[in-house]
Amino acid sequence: MKTYSSIRKFLPIYFLLFFSVTKAQIPDSTQTVHKPAESVVYPKLQIKGLFQARYLVGMKDNVDVNGLHHLDHSGTDNNFMIKYMRVQVRAQISKHTEVAVLANLADFKNDPKSRVLENAYLKYTLDPKLALTFGQFRPLFGLEETYPIDINKSLDWSNQYTEFGKLGWTSFQIGLSATGQMQLGDIPFQYAVSVVNGNGKNQINDNDNGKQYSTRLVFGLLKENGLNIGLNGGVGEVMSKKIYAVGLDLSSLINLNPKWSFDMQIEAKQGTNHPLYFAVAPELRPVNPDEYQIRGAYFLPHVRYEINHKNLSALELSCRYEYLDTNFRLNSNPKQTITPMFGLEFLKDYGARIQLGMQFDRYKHSIENTSQYNNNLFIVQVQSRF
Repeated sequence: MKTYSSIRKFLPIYFLLFFSVTKAQIPDSTQTVHKPAESVVYPKLQIKGLFQARYLVGMKDNVDVNGLHHLDHSGTDNNFMIKYMRVQVRAQISKHTEVAVLANLADFKNDPKSRVLENAYLKYTLDPKLALTFGQFRPLFGLEETYPIDINKSLDWSNQYTEFGKLGWTSFQIGLSATGQMQLGDIPFQYAVSVVNGNGKNQINDNDNGKQYSTRLVFGLLKENGLNIGLNGGVGEVMSKKIYAVGLDLSSLINLNPKWSFDMQIEAKQGTNHPLYFAVAPELRPVNPDEYQIRGAYFLPHVRYEINHKNLSALELSCRYEYLDTNFRLNSNPKQTITPMFGLEFLKDYGARIQLGMQFDRYKHSIENTSQYNNNLFIVQVQSRF
C-alpha cells in the first residue's frame, strides 16, 4: 500500500514529464523553416473586461429572487444586482508562453475568501497539437467550458454546469491540463486531459491526497453544419473513495443565409455526488459513494438575426430546457427549468447587449422553506465587454 500511495502522489509529476517528453519528440517549426526573425517586443499585454448586471423579479408568492421559499412571507422578491465586473490581463511573455489573470471584482460583495480570483495560469503552446496549462483554470469537461459567460446564449450557466463545478469537474479548478487539436483524416479532432485538486478555486491546499483526472474528446462530424460531438469522462479519489463522471454533448451551427443563423447545444452528464455522500454521518453512509449520484441534461436552441442597422447589430432568441436530479438513486426530486430569452446586441461581439427573459423552475416535490420549490423569475440583464 505504501508503494501505491507513493506512486499516486507523484502521478501529476509523471503527467507533466510525459508531455515534456512529447514536446521533445515534436520538431519546432522554427527548426525547419528559415525566415527572417520578426521584431517582437515581449511581454505583449492585453487587457479586457466585462460588466454584467441584472434586475430580478420573483413572480411566485413567498419565493425570493434566489429561489428560496419563505413560509413566514419574508424574503426579497425583486433585486438589482451586479453579477460580473471582470478584469482580465493576458501577457504573452514569449512566442510560446502566456500568463493570464482573471478577477471578478463583483465577488467582493460577498466574503471574498475563495472568490474574486478566477483564472491564474501559465500556458505553454508548443504548436496546435499540444499546449500545457498550469495553475487555476477551467478544465474542459463539456460544452460550457469552451466559451466565456459573456457570449452565453442563455441567462447563465446551466444548473448541470454549476453542480458539476461543486463536484470538481467543471468551473475553476487548480491543476494541470494538456490540450490540442489535429486532423484524423478528414475529421477535425480536439482533446483535453486534465488533473486537478477538485476542491474549487483559490484554495490554500488540497483537502485530501486524491486527485481528479478527466478527458474531453471532440470530433467535428459535419463541417457544413458545424456539427461536433464531445465525449467526456473522469475518475478520481476523494477521502480514499473512488468517484467518476461521464458526459456527452452535441453542438451545431447552421448559417441559413447571410442574416439568419441557428445553433444548438445538447449536453448530458452523470457522476458521483460525493459532497452529498460525505455530508451524511459516517455511521449512516453506505460503503460505496456511487449510491449518491447526480444526473443532468439540457437542450439549448438559439436563433440569431443580423440587422446591422446603426447601433443595433442583431436580435437573438433562445429557450433552454434543463433536467437535473442531484440524488436520483436514493432521494430523487428532479428539477426542470425552462428559460426563454430575448436579446438585443448593440455592438459587435456582444460589446453591448440587453437580454429579457423568464426562468421557470419546477420540482417533482416542492419542499417548504427550501430552495427546492417551484418558482417563476423575470430577468432583465445588461452587459458590456471592453
